[in-house]
Amino acid sequence: MEKSSLESVHPIKAYGYAASDTSGTLAPLTFSRRATGDKDVRFKVLYCGICHSDLHWAKNEWGVTTYPVIPGHEIVGTVTEVGSKVEKFKVGDTVGVGCLVGSCRSCQSCSNDLEQYCPKMIMTYGFPYYDGTITYGGYSDHMVSDEHFVLRWPENLPLDSGAPLLCAGVTTYSPLRHYGLDKPGTKVGVVGLGGLGHVAVKMAKAFGAEVTVFSTSPAKEQEALEGLKADHFIVSKDPEQMKAATGTLDGIIDTVSANHAIVMYLNLLKTDGKLVLVGIPEKPHELPAFPLIMGRKIVGGSNIGGLKETQEMLDFSAKHGITADIEVVPIDYLNTAMERLLKSDVRYRFVIDVANSLKAST
Repeated sequence: MEKSSLESVHPIKAYGYAASDTSGTLAPLTFSRRATGDKDVRFKVLYCGICHSDLHWAKNEWGVTTYPVIPGHEIVGTVTEVGSKVEKFKVGDTVGVGCLVGSCRSCQSCSNDLEQYCPKMIMTYGFPYYDGTITYGGYSDHMVSDEHFVLRWPENLPLDSGAPLLCAGVTTYSPLRHYGLDKPGTKVGVVGLGGLGHVAVKMAKAFGAEVTVFSTSPAKEQEALEGLKADHFIVSKDPEQMKAATGTLDGIIDTVSANHAIVMYLNLLKTDGKLVLVGIPEKPHELPAFPLIMGRKIVGGSNIGGLKETQEMLDFSAKHGITADIEVVPIDYLNTAMERLLKSDVRYRFVIDVANSLKAST
């Protein structure tokens, strides 16, 4: 698109933090967003969570980044303008935007409220939008989105600690629901106690499950049992502890994105048990057939949630008092936060206080 026509489509000045090369270093950037369309909602960004995928994108570790990239897909804000045909929101409403800002709206997945599986889904940053421009995320002063992809924020859900639920929350809520691990008394394992894992524990407990946490770190036992109220804690590097849990679980949510073996978790499942992957390791998993066949077990996956399910998750979280455990940081702390995130030096999610720290003068 020619610059002159781009400016007519995107005439609204915006400010944010962007990575401009594979170093992943984030720096202030003045850019532009589109004018408010008939079905668009514009909002001031108040808080934005930092997801590990933001780090992957900033450094082009998945090989698909278009620079400059402005990350951020756990965004909460206040509506400042609505288009003439917007029906669900008004100025002053508190809203959220998660990982999606577009889809074809007509395929089978979209028709079944599964926009996250639409072949033409448009993610909140780094993807071509309908007009050919690249989407920019929530590390910015404001956002604009089609109202279909905007979520109503429950009144009693905190804005800062609720923001990560827009990714981490629905990423764990959706597989628990889809794979039938949301029934009281279900025995659920959670592998990894990080940004996703700690929310998975909270979601499973709210459904009434008996939850076992698996971690390579013995130091996380107290946090798992006392802080998060998990029922059991197993050090996954301890062969005796793992053997004792053989055949005890209905399902396992594996949140780990580091390279690790999954065959040992298959042995912990009951007959018809389910191992669900939501973490994305660098190397493909090895999957032996024998333990699957002998227990009629399945290995599945799950990717965020559609808009209907994400709204359902937010309402469920508000009802049950579920939030992420967070550390709130100013936006000029971003690069340090990314360095700490790389070392897993956060319990368990960073959230940027955008409204109070991002100034146009930056």
